[in-house]
Amino acid sequence: MQKLYLLVPLAPLLGAIIAGLFGRYVGPIWSHRATILLVFVSFLASVRIFFDVMEGNIFNGTVYTWLITGDTRFEVGFLIDQLSATMMIVVSFVSLMVHIYTIGYMHDDPGYQRFFSYISLFTFSMMMLVMSNNFVQLFFGWEAVGLVSYLLIGFWYTRPTAIYANMKAFLVNRVGDFGFLLGIAMILMYFGTLDYASVFAQSSDFAKEEIELFPGMPWYVISVICILLFIGAMGKSAQFPLHVWLPDSMEGPTPISALIHAATMVTAGIFMVARMSPLFELSETALTTVLVIGGITTLFMALVAVVQNDIKRVVAFSTLSQLGYMTVALGASAYSAAIFHLMTHAFFKAVLFLGAGSVIIAMHHEQDMQKMGGLKRYMPITYATMFIAALASAGVPGFSGFFSKDAIIEAVHFSNIPGAGFAYFCVLTTVFVTALYTFRLIFMTFHGQERMDKHTKEHLHESPWVVTVPLIILAVPTIAAGWLIDPIVVGEYFRNVIYVAANHDAIKQLSNEFTDVVGMMSHALSTAPFWLSLTGIFAAWYLYCVKTSIPEKIKNQFGIIYNLLDRKYYIDEFYSWFFANGARNLGTVLWKYGDVKIIDGFFVNGTAKVVAISASIVRRYQTGYIYHYAFTMIVGIVVILTFWLY
Repeated sequence: MQKLYLLVPLAPLLGAIIAGLFGRYVGPIWSHRATILLVFVSFLASVRIFFDVMEGNIFNGTVYTWLITGDTRFEVGFLIDQLSATMMIVVSFVSLMVHIYTIGYMHDDPGYQRFFSYISLFTFSMMMLVMSNNFVQLFFGWEAVGLVSYLLIGFWYTRPTAIYANMKAFLVNRVGDFGFLLGIAMILMYFGTLDYASVFAQSSDFAKEEIELFPGMPWYVISVICILLFIGAMGKSAQFPLHVWLPDSMEGPTPISALIHAATMVTAGIFMVARMSPLFELSETALTTVLVIGGITTLFMALVAVVQNDIKRVVAFSTLSQLGYMTVALGASAYSAAIFHLMTHAFFKAVLFLGAGSVIIAMHHEQDMQKMGGLKRYMPITYATMFIAALASAGVPGFSGFFSKDAIIEAVHFSNIPGAGFAYFCVLTTVFVTALYTFRLIFMTFHGQERMDKHTKEHLHESPWVVTVPLIILAVPTIAAGWLIDPIVVGEYFRNVIYVAANHDAIKQLSNEFTDVVGMMSHALSTAPFWLSLTGIFAAWYLYCVKTSIPEKIKNQFGIIYNLLDRKYYIDEFYSWFFANGARNLGTVLWKYGDVKIIDGFFVNGTAKVVAISASIVRRYQTGYIYHYAFTMIVGIVVILTFWLY
């Protein structure tokens, strides 16, 4: 099986090499054939490994020892268990669908082979991350997905907005990664190893170990480590206040938007915290931090999605909000619910992004929903699949998003961790907001009056099969994936993989009330989330299909709130003013005063002036007269004796 483990990440890497280094020789057709075939091989291997894990075969071992220094080993190793096997299937399956979809979306792009190389390399990086059994390999995969995302977001490098977006993503992620690296460094300092199993085995020994970050202010070492690791997750999984890069990442081609937002980069932070559950369970401070940050992200990003008119940005802010749901679940110690929502979200969010891309193709790359409308009769397949994904996103019973989202809401409700009350308010309120913005997108795009220009309208048609087939395939798990809630969330699927302290086990209370899938759906009809979701859908229908003039009146009536949401709470402007302008102003001060005045003016030019003045004085005594020299010697002796005696 170890050779099969190696095949999972190395197959996409080989595809990336073929398309990237030899794409000009093999041509565009064989570039996409090679990468798709090799990602398909990775998917088949992941499925085989998954069934092997289900038979009870867990693997944790070293594949290659890279470096040994003292007692510390830097290794490439794999940890294959239920958590990693689930992630491998989700990542490889969504990646495969995105690869196929890319044929239709990018067929006329001059960087066709390069794009296939990048997305295969992205798949390889994510696989290395989720399969790792040590922090060195985890960090390698962590940085690799960040690097490739930089290349993909700025793929259309002739666009200034794309260059700005990829630089923004890179810099914001460096902030989070700095905290992540500090957390890993502290683990090495205290535990003396970077192997997961060894760290987890020792974790309880350091539960009460303290460190003074500031004099007189002791902190538990575990709390500091977990918060630093979570800062890394805040960057990768775009949690407030390190969320600002993700909406701008829409400057990249739509296939990579789906890959980044659905199954790969943004889920890395969620996966990492779930993997680190034995550490996080020892620190309520860290769990409270995770809860509060997740709650803020969930609600406040959902509100921003309500006022967006760019179809891709609506889905992007939806991703931010859904990642907040997952983060809240992690903070409530409902790790299984977080991973379950990660899985269901990967499917319905991939459909929404790829469906949005299908619409953009039909609209000749127009992304403004205000210039759409009535596309339902022109694009029936895209409409049907996106409608299914919208139902899942809104949490309508029977669809995948309902099961995972309701599990999170109930788990937070049962949680006794400080901050759970605030988080519960946020996730419950967001149910209504999610339904509102999701069906606002559906109704503005596919229903109502046709608002596109005449030329666009004359050429409207359904996208080609390479675009619609992935949508249809992904729509199946969008409906059915939630039915696996029994084994994955309330069952023992993650037994011995995810650790939950007895006093934090909200999932156990949830499982006591769970009967079966049908019972959960029937029970939901009498709960607040169902009626909030239904109200949100009705509000969207009424505002954007019946009384279409009301939204503009609301916008004018509540202009201050609208502008606050439209400008994303002015966080981007604040970062630009404080960090970007602040750095420029600091550089200007250092240049004018540090460089020009002190270094050049005082040390360089000042030294020259001192030498020149000294020389001009000494020169006066070089007269050629002996008595002048004698007088100078006498004065010098007096000065020396004065200093010597006193």
